[in-house]
Amino acid sequence: MPRLQPPAFVVRTLARQLGGPSGRLGAVVARMLNKGNRPTITAAVDALDLGGRETVADIGFGGGYGLDLLLKAVPDGVVHGVEPSADMLTRAARNHHEELAVARLQLHEAAMQSLPLASGLLDGWISLNTIYFVDDLGPAFDELARVLAPTGRGVLGVADPAWLAAQPVARHGFTVRPVAEVVARLERSGLTVEQRQVTGSRPTAGAAPYHLLVCTTGRPA
Repeated sequence: MPRLQPPAFVVRTLARQLGGPSGRLGAVVARMLNKGNRPTITAAVDALDLGGRETVADIGFGGGYGLDLLLKAVPDGVVHGVEPSADMLTRAARNHHEELAVARLQLHEAAMQSLPLASGLLDGWISLNTIYFVDDLGPAFDELARVLAPTGRGVLGVADPAWLAAQPVARHGFTVRPVAEVVARLERSGLTVEQRQVTGSRPTAGAAPYHLLVCTTGRPA
């Protein structure tokens, strides 16, 4: 029996929400993102290999699960959350008012292309499922390289492009790029990239891998 497809307006609405959750539906999408992306976000934070005192960031944190994990990973450090959605910033502030009060968490409304962070500030950053909504990767990746400390590490997470391109939402506002193209652009921004693959939230035989691109600057400390 053929699988029923949701109406086009539902797909378009979901695609817009994935690019910037907002309103009551955005709250639902945020919970969905946290649940569905839990394994890959966990793997990204683990890949940073943090010691507990670092300054780190989740860039485009969406539902905020990455902020939760980073706060636990650096109990004596600082976490920056960068997010263009005002509603997701409000949600994060409500969930982490104590950490905000003591500046353990600092929130910024901004896009990846213009990070409000000092050069070399971050010992680590993660950014998952964000670049589908970035038209020009050059300025964005230049910023990711700029804010990373010489000894720091960043992790960019992207879904398998063949799998993503087959999803109905990807036809509405998503830019799907080959992983090799993403890696090449990171390298042009001065980053050295190690490619890793992890399993998503529902592993099945033949399931598409999720790609973690672990970045370092190659600059002397």
